[in-house]
Amino acid sequence: MRTGRPIPPLSLTEEERQTLQGWARRPKSAQALALRARMILLCGEGNTNTRVAQQIHVRIQTVCKWRQRFVDRRLDGLLDEPRPGTPRKVSDADVERVLTMTLESTPKDATHWSTRSLASAAGLSRSTVNRIWRAFALQPHRSETFKLSKAPLFIEKVRDIVGLYLNPPDRALVLCVDEKSQIQALDRTQPLLPMRPGQVERRTHDYARHGTTSLFAALDVKTGKIIGECHRRHRSTEFRKFLDTIEQAVPPQLDVHLILDNYGTHKTALIHRWLAKRPRFHVHFTPTSASWINLVERWFAALTEKQIRRGAHRSVGQLETAIKQYLRITNEAPIPFVWTKTADEILASVARCCTLTSETGH
Repeated sequence: MRTGRPIPPLSLTEEERQTLQGWARRPKSAQALALRARMILLCGEGNTNTRVAQQIHVRIQTVCKWRQRFVDRRLDGLLDEPRPGTPRKVSDADVERVLTMTLESTPKDATHWSTRSLASAAGLSRSTVNRIWRAFALQPHRSETFKLSKAPLFIEKVRDIVGLYLNPPDRALVLCVDEKSQIQALDRTQPLLPMRPGQVERRTHDYARHGTTSLFAALDVKTGKIIGECHRRHRSTEFRKFLDTIEQAVPPQLDVHLILDNYGTHKTALIHRWLAKRPRFHVHFTPTSASWINLVERWFAALTEKQIRRGAHRSVGQLETAIKQYLRITNEAPIPFVWTKTADEILASVARCCTLTSETGH
């Protein structure tokens, strides 16, 4: 009488049982590994290979295979062994050569490498160059701009303005003031073709100019409200008129801290005399080449994106009406811009940029 191949005894430690249960239940486990874990758990309960095969609907030979592997190598026996696969064709030397060429040289006919030009120069395929660039996060086709301020009192001014943002004074209003000058009233030379299913909005590339206006705006840092008005010219006279508007809009019992850039219209004798007569107004000038520290610039960016860039205006009056409407909508439900970085964090970031710039040798 044939007795068949003896079944190897299988017992589980508590640690092995917990690991197998985790593999079997974890949603992101590989399904093959989860199936093997369930097999071994059933075998560990004293079930025969035939009984286990019937319960989880696999062949008995499969149960025998993974039972034996677990007995021989325990938990490691359930993991897939690395497959040999196709031999690697791109060597470390090839990768190093691509990186060196990308970072330290340029093609003869261009300012930067493309996958085609570098693949041709390096004797590799475009896909290989592309994979190497992605692995090392290299994007030669992209370029960004930066500007480091050379203001002598840069550190002091950053600490002063950021301090107003993060810790505004009591019984005072912090206003970020600036002008968006020379806003053009532009109209396309032909009618707009509106968006349709499967077709984006289309417009002619050329346009007709119908004049310009300048927007004077003051952003209340705490509430997000905007005080704004348009003027056809951009001089200290118009700026003084805007200061009169601010004075009328702010309750007389509050001090006013104005954050301004270094534009010439902000520093004329006319403006100095106006400020000297009103001691509750305190001026804080931003460092030169550091307009990013004035929060009203962020609101100007939103205005450009939502109202001006794709707008069509046949006259300056239409343009100013659209700007005033955006001002009204903003003030109906204002949302303040929240400044999050401290002065120390900003200065540390600038220091890193200065270090990188000095290391380039330019």
